[in-house]
Amino acid sequence: MTKPIIVDSHCHLDFPDFEGEISELITNAENAGVMRMVTICTRLKNEPTVRAIAETYNSVYYAAGTHPMSASEEPLATVDQLIKIAEHPKMVGIGETGLDYHYTAESASIQKKSLRIHITAARETGLPLIIHSRAADVDMIEILQDEYKKGPYKCVMHCFSSSLELAKVTLGLGFYLSMSGIVTFKKSQDLRDIFAIAPIEKILVETDSPYLSPDPFRGKRNEPAYTAYTAQVGAKIFDLEYKDFAAQTTKNFNQLFSKAAL
Repeated sequence: MTKPIIVDSHCHLDFPDFEGEISELITNAENAGVMRMVTICTRLKNEPTVRAIAETYNSVYYAAGTHPMSASEEPLATVDQLIKIAEHPKMVGIGETGLDYHYTAESASIQKKSLRIHITAARETGLPLIIHSRAADVDMIEILQDEYKKGPYKCVMHCFSSSLELAKVTLGLGFYLSMSGIVTFKKSQDLRDIFAIAPIEKILVETDSPYLSPDPFRGKRNEPAYTAYTAQVGAKIFDLEYKDFAAQTTKNFNQLFSKAAL
């Protein structure tokens, strides 16, 4: 029986955890119904490596940006640089960018500057912005709203695990929330409740692999195939059959990541 098709909207296939195993990982993913995945470049100096993975595998697309936890260590990206990278046919998103005050609060100033640069690039290219947000809700809300007033842009809150307030603000701007393995954890009921109030049309699924494996693989290395386990919990949150949740989130992906739409 053919498995419902889903998309892993956020993974990191260039990370050393996967070295020498990418072909096997993609086969595993396809066997689980994960027929497309977006691998994320977190430091622009690594963009050629990430791009090469996308060029090698039909089912892999990529996005590029400077991760907020790397913002103080890397040269500040420029809008022109991001626009140039975005010319590649398989480059489908800007980021991941954002704010992380849990691990790197000391670099908040440069993180905020970097985030605004990435927003401008997303606005100018029309590609979706991919946001990482942790322990930074107040500043994140202020920047996202302020920048939206300057002109609309598309956005997904990747691996969403923040507050109800941030969820409501971002959904109010028309943004998407992406569901990771965190929603499968026993102690994540509050997060499941937040997702439950979101329109199903604004939900994506992802692994963030090699991190955040869903139950029953928690604590082990994650991989794109495991998107299916998160999607099974997502279907329960929305009281849908798995095939219907898979179809809707795939449709959502095609709408947001239109450059990767099939």
